[in-house]
Amino acid sequence: MTVRPPDRLARRLGLGGATVIGLGSMMGAGIFIAVGPAAAAVGSGLLLALALAAAVATCNAIASARLAARYPASGGTYVYGRERLGSGWGFIAGWAFLAGKIATAATIALAFAAHTAPGAERPVAVAVVALFTAVNLLGITKTAWGTAALVAIVLAMLAITVGAMLGGGTATSSHLTPFWPSDHPLDLLRGAGFLFYAFAGYARIATLGEEVRHPDRTIPRAIALALVTVLGVYALVAISAILAAGPQQLAGTDTPILAAVELGSLNELAPAVRIGAAIAALSVLVALLAGISRTVFAMAANADLPPPLAAVHPRTQVPHRAELLVAALVMIAVAFFNLREALGFAAFTVLAYYAITNLSAWTLSGPRSLPLRLVATLGLIGCGALAIALPTESVISGAAVLAVGFAVWLIRRRLLTDR
Repeated sequence: MTVRPPDRLARRLGLGGATVIGLGSMMGAGIFIAVGPAAAAVGSGLLLALALAAAVATCNAIASARLAARYPASGGTYVYGRERLGSGWGFIAGWAFLAGKIATAATIALAFAAHTAPGAERPVAVAVVALFTAVNLLGITKTAWGTAALVAIVLAMLAITVGAMLGGGTATSSHLTPFWPSDHPLDLLRGAGFLFYAFAGYARIATLGEEVRHPDRTIPRAIALALVTVLGVYALVAISAILAAGPQQLAGTDTPILAAVELGSLNELAPAVRIGAAIAALSVLVALLAGISRTVFAMAANADLPPPLAAVHPRTQVPHRAELLVAALVMIAVAFFNLREALGFAAFTVLAYYAITNLSAWTLSGPRSLPLRLVATLGLIGCGALAIALPTESVISGAAVLAVGFAVWLIRRRLLTDR
């Protein structure tokens, strides 16, 4: 039986709007960023790593869609963990989501600045976070319309980028060999872990569960449409980049797709690629900030975070205090992280979040529970393997943040028990 809690936010999004927010959360920015560190890890096995990342993302998407249909409330796996596994699991899921996505938002803002204002990355990144927080404060329908415009521009720019990479005269199939990474078996998992970062945006659809009309039908469809579309685009861009530049060139830069274009005879299109990467970052950032704030809202509504953060603006019907807190935390992260450090940390914590998603989905019962449990098991194993294979510093810092979250939950539970 579907659980329908009382609505606290306005249900204004249909299938198109929810799908667009999912696309905006993934489209372009992740592939512009993640290809570099993935190529450094896996070399010419980049496409194999992309396929593995997509397989794990698909398992996670199926689990997320089934859970979102059952629990159509804001908060995503924070809600699912609470309902299926207990309050502690839900708190850790929410904690992991907030930590990982705040780092992700900082990464995206820095990526925008790296493509538009080299040498002034941090102040520009802070400014763009402030701008899109203001957009989100106007209301969720404004967010969807703004994201749709950005997604359309990003798709056009990616088409130009692919044409420039394939038509620049440097593309060769020799860059695809050896197809299997030769240095170490874990390299493939590490590369997939970085590339998984590029797919994780569909969670933003689930975190908007209280702002979607007919969420039991709309959310699963929107997740599927967004994931399939993005997978096709990413595969095309990744194949073009490795054919044009080879893994070594891609590995040595924070702007790998731009580097692949600049190597060829169509390098006069590089400014357009810079614009496309910047707009892709903006598209992701506007949806990402909205998704993080909804998890803060959900946790505050359950008193897992300070209850005043659950306030909803009477006119725009958005959790404005949560939005402002998230913006402040992202700005702080921008000041302390560089792009690749934030990427590894974000990948680990997001994989931990989806591990709890799969564990929650495994507990669902019903006529299709056996296939779902198989998918959830594969997703859980995949998330664990990709997370452990990430760079040691990412694993240590991510695990430390999760441990702090667990300690916070224990202290909070003890205080509530003693009252």
